[in-house]
Amino acid sequence: MLYPEDNMNSETSQKIPSGKSTTPGRCVAVYCASADGNNPVFLEEARALGVAIAAAGLGLVYGGANVGLMGAVADAALAGGAKVIGVLPAVLAGREIAHTGLTTLERVPTMHARKARMSELADAYLVLPGGYGTLDELLESVTWAQLGLHAKPCILVNTAGYWNGLLAFLDSAVAAGFLMRKNRNLLLVAANAQEAVEMAARS
Repeated sequence: MLYPEDNMNSETSQKIPSGKSTTPGRCVAVYCASADGNNPVFLEEARALGVAIAAAGLGLVYGGANVGLMGAVADAALAGGAKVIGVLPAVLAGREIAHTGLTTLERVPTMHARKARMSELADAYLVLPGGYGTLDELLESVTWAQLGLHAKPCILVNTAGYWNGLLAFLDSAVAAGFLMRKNRNLLLVAANAQEAVEMAARS
């Protein structure tokens, strides 16, 4: 699904191939932080997710950065032989965070276009810890599922209980009558990276 202002054409989207195929049979989108976090387990789980994605024969699409959890999951997936597609918006392109070792790095004009392109490429959404940007990507994906715009699983990787506060809030939204239980259940929870990939592979 593209936003009207985000038509991607030869003038606004640049693909930088590395000579490898850019269309893996099945691909998971990973949303996560461009920071490491202050608990080493966050980086460890990001690397474990990249390893698990590669071992399952899946491709990875993510935000295109070489830093934080984003860089860790990409590096681990690449090391395992996975095809990795990064989608980097113009607002971030000049900050020297682009990962130059990916199978493909796509440059898009806006943050909206990034989310739309990642959704187009993905068969499932896996979400590691992160801040505002990760929450934005997560909630838009699950909202699109609620609206019937896709039927792809949205899976939180609840590393060290990071997402417990969000899950409690969603339960309070159900109790308050603002979120239907069936829609609350659209957001799945995995205890770790391996479980998340197994859930995605079954979808």
